[in-house]
Amino acid sequence: MLTPLGRLDKYAASENVFNRQMVARSLLDTLREVCDDERECIAVLERISRLADDSEPTVRAELMEQVPHIALFCQENRPAIPYAFSKYLLPIVVRYLADQNNQVRKTSQAALLALLEQELIERFDVETKVCPVLVELTAPDSNDDVKTEAVAIMCKMAPMVGKDITERLILPRFCEMCCDCRMFHVRKVCAANFGDICSVVGQQATEEMLLPRFFQLCSDNVWGVRKACAECFMAVSCATCQEIRRTKLSALFINLISDPSRWVRQAAFQSLGPFISTFANPSSSGQYFKEENKSSEDTSVEDKNSNERTRGEDAPEDVESRPTVGDCSVHLEDSLADGAESPRQLPGELSAPAESSSPRRSSPEPPPLSPEPPPDTTGNEEEQEPCACRLASRPEVGTGAQDSAPLDQELYNSFHFWRTPLPEIDLDVELEQGSGSEPGPQRLDVEPEVPASSSTSITMATRKELEEMIENLEPHIDDPDVKAQVDVLAAALRASSLDAGDEAGEAARRTPQDELPSCRLDHDAAGPLISEETVDSALHYIHNDSDSGTSSGFSPDEERRAKVQDVVPQALLDQYLSMTDPSRAQTVDTEIAKHCAYSLPGVALTLGRQNWHCLRETYETLASDMQWKVRRTLAFSIHELAVILGDQLTAADLVPIFNGFLKDLDEVRIGVLKHLHDFLKLLHIDKRREYLYQLQEFLVTDNSRNWRFRAELAEQLILLLELYSPRDVYDYLRPIALNLCADKVSSVRWISYKLVSEMVRKLHQAAPPTFGADLIQELVESFGRCPRWSGRQAFVFVCQTVIEDDCLPMDQFAVHLMPHLLTLANDRVPNVRVLLAKTLRQTLLEKEYFLTSASCHQEAVEQTIMALQMDRDSDVKYFASTHPASTRISEDALSTASSTY
Repeated sequence: MLTPLGRLDKYAASENVFNRQMVARSLLDTLREVCDDERECIAVLERISRLADDSEPTVRAELMEQVPHIALFCQENRPAIPYAFSKYLLPIVVRYLADQNNQVRKTSQAALLALLEQELIERFDVETKVCPVLVELTAPDSNDDVKTEAVAIMCKMAPMVGKDITERLILPRFCEMCCDCRMFHVRKVCAANFGDICSVVGQQATEEMLLPRFFQLCSDNVWGVRKACAECFMAVSCATCQEIRRTKLSALFINLISDPSRWVRQAAFQSLGPFISTFANPSSSGQYFKEENKSSEDTSVEDKNSNERTRGEDAPEDVESRPTVGDCSVHLEDSLADGAESPRQLPGELSAPAESSSPRRSSPEPPPLSPEPPPDTTGNEEEQEPCACRLASRPEVGTGAQDSAPLDQELYNSFHFWRTPLPEIDLDVELEQGSGSEPGPQRLDVEPEVPASSSTSITMATRKELEEMIENLEPHIDDPDVKAQVDVLAAALRASSLDAGDEAGEAARRTPQDELPSCRLDHDAAGPLISEETVDSALHYIHNDSDSGTSSGFSPDEERRAKVQDVVPQALLDQYLSMTDPSRAQTVDTEIAKHCAYSLPGVALTLGRQNWHCLRETYETLASDMQWKVRRTLAFSIHELAVILGDQLTAADLVPIFNGFLKDLDEVRIGVLKHLHDFLKLLHIDKRREYLYQLQEFLVTDNSRNWRFRAELAEQLILLLELYSPRDVYDYLRPIALNLCADKVSSVRWISYKLVSEMVRKLHQAAPPTFGADLIQELVESFGRCPRWSGRQAFVFVCQTVIEDDCLPMDQFAVHLMPHLLTLANDRVPNVRVLLAKTLRQTLLEKEYFLTSASCHQEAVEQTIMALQMDRDSDVKYFASTHPASTRISEDALSTASSTY
């Protein structure tokens, strides 16, 4: 007899705690009852404020659990209840953040995050009511537990409130909490959420304010703090520029890997692969970005710091910064375009990493040279002084280096910016002397005069070896990797024929297609473009990376050098390669090999296929690991690695390991099976056909009850139909599909019906469709006339799937399958007749062919339905007489056919 408000007042004043809990639990229902009257709604909200002062913690906790739902209701009815949440509910949530009871605090924290996630709190309220309270709770004199929880809440709400509020209101206090000397719990929470804060505030704030605190946390005297830093290292790295990542974070990470605490080392090794993946850049991974509408002002800078900042804002954060084309005023030769568009940089190409490259002489009158110029001065020279080394388009012999400045669109465009870095050629003093130019006196003090005849040259034996290598590689010129190698060798061969005296005449005799980019100083220096060391390194790489299969006896030093690359700091890669060392499993983590296998595709993508030789031995070691979990991890990702490496490396290095996985335990084989189509489609068609003979082996499992294995096989066979010819499908895939259609488990049979229907579609569309007719005839003989009723029921299911998926034109279905289907109306088993009635009534008669044409086939279907309507079984009569709500065929397969065990 009480009104909603009267009932609320009665139980809210009860001395029984359970009654007050019931009131808190029913607040939303009460609001819905009075939502039409604005005054009563406000009265309910006022009573909520009084209920929030209840002395019983369970009542306050129950109330806080209902606040997000009440807030959502208030937002949906805001015209009737203006500012209800901000005035009545939000103060309760904020106040409970400092409640003495732990359960109430936890509930209010969860409610606050839920409200922020659903955007139910206005931005003004976040700035004026939420953040000030959280900052106050993290004050030095605050309760220890409350302070720790407040820091965690601030870190979790940062991604929800955005960069502006985080930088102004949260970031300063967060930096203070990172240096909390009294409580390591606070520092641990800060370290655990450091990556989230970095991703919110961006690169500049991370490098200026957060990185110094991160360095302190990584050297904290509590191992739990250092472990939390290791776990979030990847997120922190993603928020920094490439230079800091390479120079500072790499050394910091090496310290964590060698930490005295085993738990810290374990976390660091787990994060090693993800951290390496942050070094990915277009030249190594082969992934290129196309950025249009960029002007030359975007790349012009005045000093090194501003140049780095510009590149950090315009380019993706995970792309390594490099001097743009506009910085050195480079012209591309027209004939270079075909050879330079290769998206990967081979180790044999004429470019060196920025850390180890020689300083370029970038002014017409070079400054005095020192034996070892400091890195910072070298960088300033490269950034501030104009580059005099120009690659002119179609240069003419005898002309000076007085080319006009390139246009803005030539200074910066997508191709120039993201292409493989141009060779950095160090023109020695002897080359200038050989051309007749007079070096300055300061240069003579550094390097003694060398006769022109002593300039670098290539021996005849090396030239012969170059010619042989080019001849061997020409048949495979279609592969981008091989083409890049041929370009390098051709350049080296042409450079060997140039002499200091007759270079001009040789250049005049060259055709435009044979031209090389010429590098001329303003005083017309001339000399060989490629040194003997460069050619030797190119030959060494090609010999090491060739697919000839011949084993060469390299010394340990040569094998170590073969694993050197310039994409990531070598120390990080060495530590990653050491994760397969058995001693690591004893001193760090027994699961370390699994972590190595898990992150290997990311590391391979970062290094690029040209550096696969660095990982090949590690991958083979993991593939033969004694722990099946390691091999299972590789099996699940081998198709992704194949995409990264390309068809040639896949055929050479991954196919043997893939074959081994096919004969492994079921736990490993399932990884290969789940992505069988993804892997086989990357192989050459001849290599792909070899696996037709092995598909039958997937029907045999270690445990016959492992029906999901067979279900996955049927799913993959549906995808594999597109990879093979009709003859291969009929000869090899058809027996497997028919075998699966008779499986003991209905889920496997249902997928197999789909497989057979798709097979009917493919074979019928082939020219001539003889295989399709043979398959239909086999279905009729094997299933339609099967002595077991489960086989005849399977035939009805296949027909139903063929009709639903339009695998056959209806006129062809009416000729080849429907006569045998209608004969089952006299089947002695009711289950078969029930399914037949469903198929005819709900599927077949819905087709346009049977709705518009009055043919003999339609008459036969109607007569069969009339016979089923007079069936002695009530279920058959029901489905033949009425048109119940249409049921999915999958439901039929799982229900009607489930009795066919």
